[in-house]
Amino acid sequence: MFKMNDIKELIRAVDRSSIGELTIKGENDQQITICKQMNVGQVALIEETQVPTTIAVAPVKVEAAPVQKQEEIQTPSTITEDTSVHKITSPMVGTFYAAQSPDSDVYVRVGDQIKEDTVVCIVEAMKLMNELEAEVSGEIVEIFVENGQVVEYGQPLFLVKTA
Repeated sequence: MFKMNDIKELIRAVDRSSIGELTIKGENDQQITICKQMNVGQVALIEETQVPTTIAVAPVKVEAAPVQKQEEIQTPSTITEDTSVHKITSPMVGTFYAAQSPDSDVYVRVGDQIKEDTVVCIVEAMKLMNELEAEVSGEIVEIFVENGQVVEYGQPLFLVKTA
């Protein structure tokens, strides 16, 4: 039997890759097919279970919630076309962590001065902890996400006022 956490991780992996479709066959003739619609950035999950003919059960189909398009991701109204403001966005789908561990201090707070190589957060994807560096110098003006929140590819995480 496929576990939901494993299925979610497979969906994230397919979403981040250039693969359009992935089919995995498991025990007892179980099969999972994950299809990505490249033109709108959505991932669909279809789970089909085939049962021996002595039991009459219809195939089960499960669809994952569609991934939000970039235009649908709400960003605070403080983001303007000002060139002295830079958005730090998520480079992948994953879970946002503001600190290295639950008992550690957060990497950055609103008002902190940062440099290009300052680690601002961790985005965890498929049990890999990816430290995200600022890549700009300036002051953290706003933090858009909460600790432990799931983030999408390209979703704004921080607003930095550059010098």
